[in-house]
Order: sequence, then structure tokens, then C-alpha cells
Amino acid sequence: MFKTRLLSGIVLVILAVAVLYFGGYVTAAATLLLAIGGVLELLRVYKLHNKLIGWAAYIATVVYFALLVFDYSQYVMPVIIVFVLAVLAIYVITYPTYTDKDAMAVILAFFYVTVMISYVYLIRDLEHGGAFVVLIFVCSWVNDTCAYCVGVTMGKHKMTPKLSPKKSVEGLIGGIAGSAIVGALYGIFINNNVYELNNAPIIFAVIGALGACVAVIGDLAASAIKRNNDIKDYGKLIPGHGGILDRFDSIIFTAPIIYYCLTYMIG
Repeated sequence: MFKTRLLSGIVLVILAVAVLYFGGYVTAAATLLLAIGGVLELLRVYKLHNKLIGWAAYIATVVYFALLVFDYSQYVMPVIIVFVLAVLAIYVITYPTYTDKDAMAVILAFFYVTVMISYVYLIRDLEHGGAFVVLIFVCSWVNDTCAYCVGVTMGKHKMTPKLSPKKSVEGLIGGIAGSAIVGALYGIFINNNVYELNNAPIIFAVIGALGACVAVIGDLAASAIKRNNDIKDYGKLIPGHGGILDRFDSIIFTAPIIYYCLTYMIG
């Protein structure tokens, strides 16, 4: 299992580097596929992945990405409103085929997966986005690594004993601190090699810390949904890791936070 997980992880890193390096349509297409796959996995939890009401989320995902890629972002909110209305229309017209919880699950899938993960593409599309998008992985993967190391060696106080018994408060602090430190170092690299920016280490340390905080929420939220529905993994797409939502749960949360931190702290 460890060997399979390691090999899958290496392949994932190589693919991620390639996709983010090329940017543009390549990153957009890859992010769209991740979004559709993630929506499918979440809807499968509620047994809606092959139902009419579920197809509303797939169609909305494709339309939403098309608006972003072809620079029609002014129509994003109208499309989102139409999507919500369409889901509710299917709910009432076919009543009692679907429940109110089914309708809410479809709407959640679109916002939780599609909208949140689209910020990976939006960050890559920024000026110097190729360098900035690395922050997503600093905040998620560095946080995971540091939290694990500190938790194993120093963890004494359980953070969420019923939801994730292995996570500790010490691990949480270690993960946030580790992301902040690596973020600061990356800020120095950015300032010296990519984009001259005053107080770059401080700015990127703050982004790293904030991103790590929400990465923990993303991880726990994905775990909570699985526990509530008695499933081990969201899918089997990635050997040794599970599904898209199992591997990208924290990235889904960190990407929007990093995008707006970059927007408001750098401009």
C-alpha cells in the first residue's frame, strides 16, 4: 500500500507541475476535469450522480468554467442564479422524486467543489500566477507534513477526538507554523527572482498561515461528510489515495483564500 501510495503521489506531483506550468487552456481543462470528477464523487455519496437533478451540477460546472476561461465573468452570477432555480424547478416539477435534501446536496456540490476549485485556475491566470499558484501546495501539503511530524512527536491534546482522533492541537499549530515559515522563505524567493515586493516574507508568511488554517477545515469537512455517510473514500481514481476529494480536499479550501489574499495584500 505504501509503495502504491508513493508512486501515485509522484505521478500526481509530475502531472500537477506540468499542468500548472503550461497554464491557460491546459490548466483550465485540467481544473474543469477535477471539478466534474469532484462533483460526481460528492453526488455519488448522496446517490444523485446519475440522476436528472445531478446533471444540473455537471452542466453548470461546464458553463461556469467556460465563462471564466473566455472572460465572460460578468455573467457568472446570473448563471449561478439560473442553476439554483433549475435545481429547485426539477425538485418541484418531479416531486416527490427528490427531497429538499437532494436539492441542497446538488447546490452544495456545485459551490463546494466547482466554485472553490476554480480558484486554482484563477490564481494561475494572474500575472506571475505560475509562481503564486505554488502557494496552494505550500498551504496544503507543507501543512499536512508539518502537522503530522509535530503531532506524532509532540501531540498530546486531541483537536477533534470524535471526527479525527489522530489530529492534535500541537499538530495544528505545527502545521500552521510550518506553512508560515515555508511561505516566508518562498516570499524571499519571489522577491529576488520573480516579482519585487516590499515585505514579501511577511506577506507570504501570513498567506501561508491563513491558507493552512482553512486547509485543516477543508480536510475535516471532507472527513465529516464521509463519516456521516459511512464511506471510507470518495472514490478509487487515485491508487492509494482514494478519489479526487480525498486528495484535493484541503486545496479546495485554500485556493479561494490564497486568491483573495493575493488580490488584497498585493493587488
